[in-house]
Amino acid sequence: MSRKYFGTDGIRGTVGEHPITADFMLKLGYAAGKVLTRNTNAKKRVLIGKDTRVSGYMFEAALESGLIAAGVNVDMLGPMPTPAIAYLTRAFRASAGIVISASHNPVADNGIKFFSADGYKLPDEIELEIERLIDEPLTTNDSFNLGKARRITDATGRYVEFCKGSLPSQFNLVGFKIVLDCANGATYNAAPKVFKELGAHTITMANEPNGFNINDQCGSTYMEGICARVVEEKADFGIALDGDGDRVLFSDANGEVVDGDELIYIIAQHRHQSDAGCNGVAGTLMSNLGMELALKDLGIPFLRTKVGDRYVVEALKENDWSLGGEGSGHVLCSDLNTTGDGIVAALQVIRAISDSGKTLAELKAGMQKFPQTMINVRLAKKVDISDNSAINAAVADAEKKLAGRGRVLLRPSGTEPLIRVMAEGDDQALVEQQVKAIAKVVEQQVG
Repeated sequence: MSRKYFGTDGIRGTVGEHPITADFMLKLGYAAGKVLTRNTNAKKRVLIGKDTRVSGYMFEAALESGLIAAGVNVDMLGPMPTPAIAYLTRAFRASAGIVISASHNPVADNGIKFFSADGYKLPDEIELEIERLIDEPLTTNDSFNLGKARRITDATGRYVEFCKGSLPSQFNLVGFKIVLDCANGATYNAAPKVFKELGAHTITMANEPNGFNINDQCGSTYMEGICARVVEEKADFGIALDGDGDRVLFSDANGEVVDGDELIYIIAQHRHQSDAGCNGVAGTLMSNLGMELALKDLGIPFLRTKVGDRYVVEALKENDWSLGGEGSGHVLCSDLNTTGDGIVAALQVIRAISDSGKTLAELKAGMQKFPQTMINVRLAKKVDISDNSAINAAVADAEKKLAGRGRVLLRPSGTEPLIRVMAEGDDQALVEQQVKAIAKVVEQQVG
């Protein structure tokens, strides 16, 4: 059965265009309510959180109405980070958790992320069942079988304590001077409390959301601001979260960006040196080759998955590992939370800094990040290039020239008629030359 609405990270689209409309959200709430509570003996209870986009008010009300019509009790949490909903769904013993957010996207976009009772993203069969019910007529329960809604006022405090509890009980951040960028998003309330209550001298920026400024020249998608501020304030480092708090990037004291791959390496190295150890790391096809080689030097197994956090989670489960993620800053510490958690991941990095006695710049220097270059080749229509002999020959030629110190990846876009041509290696000029050569062949063959 093909997917009509769900992608690899829930449902996402532009406000006012199909499928993200208030009417669609009403139907989605009803369908989700019916499916998510169908086989539960517990109280039918679903949590709803959101980021700070102005469209969240409208979608929250529509989603709430659909769930109530399906006979589901709804707990409204207001603006909350996505990983907070994953945690609170488990903590409140709810049937499911829903987040209204388009994550790192601009304010004009919005979307929906679902978590099942165990705090993980929904399995494929559940998503497909919800899709089937969305397109069926909505039949409201009678008055005696409607759900109710209530507002939960202490959710932020619970999540703050959860984040602090991810560290050893006596650990603190006293002596650290930190710049914190909340992207004018869902972490604007919780994140400053976490770092201040742990004792850090915290300089907070982009924590005044107005409904329209989420991810607007701030947060992990715009690192220029925090990098400059770190240098200006002579801070130890900067922490930049994204709009819904499931991603994090750092700036070191020199104003240089430390990306997700480097953060994963730092956490892995720290865990490797501890008694618990690090038994493996899951990345994606886009993870930097430098991280793979650095982990290999430490004797830590590394596995690549398809791009998308759900595939990383699956790999961690299958291998009984606890660390993985993406260069974008989606870092998963599955022994601490069930999804990417920017605040929790940041605390793990700071713990590594504190325990090592080294600076962030010194820790990231243990991994040689290879230059990556990517060109998007637009196609007339989506086409399978796997058996194209000319393209395969061009890739083989490039890999031969990279001589084991680089790699080539051709990846079709999941949403557009594009072929992403990427190469990386320790020789940037050679990498750029090979990407252009392959992209030219792809253009000639199928562009």
